[in-house]
Amino acid sequence: MASLKDQLLKAGLIDKSKAAKLEQEQRKQAHQKTAKAQKQAKKSGEVMVDEAKLLAEKALQEKAERSKELNRQQREQAEKKAIQAQIKQLITLNRIDRKRGDIAYQFADGSKIKKIYLTAELQDQLAYGIIVLVKLGDGYELVPKQVAEKIAQRDAACILVQNTGSTEQVAVEEDDPYADYKIPDDLMW
Repeated sequence: MASLKDQLLKAGLIDKSKAAKLEQEQRKQAHQKTAKAQKQAKKSGEVMVDEAKLLAEKALQEKAERSKELNRQQREQAEKKAIQAQIKQLITLNRIDRKRGDIAYQFADGSKIKKIYLTAELQDQLAYGIIVLVKLGDGYELVPKQVAEKIAQRDAACILVQNTGSTEQVAVEEDDPYADYKIPDDLMW
């Protein structure tokens, strides 16, 4: 819908120069009113509030806050990436070779039961807590206990199996009533 000025121009009731002159006078009057209001506010001691400036400042503050939040999120993502890269490097540099494994070792990964193959020596070390089973991407690796402690400091969710047993528990205690009975080698739990 056209403005009243445009409609009057089309109808030929006013010409362009008169319309421009009227617009200029209206702007002057509006400016004079605001100037007059500011002078009265200064005389009476009131503070004149410029709403446009307040809205602009508020918009700038909101933009700065959004920018800070976005920067914080980007920093957190970068830190997570760096931590994951450190974990991957620790695992790849210190993983224990288990290629000749023929004994199936089952463990829980979340809600699923997974299986890897180990040698008898690696199975004993894992049972006694000398080595630890960790998750690397979609695979699983064995690393020494000291390396697993460093990984756990960065992200404990990577540690899947970490037993707290020690080699000292292997030694038969003197007052053990079953010390005379040997456990068969082929017994699997």
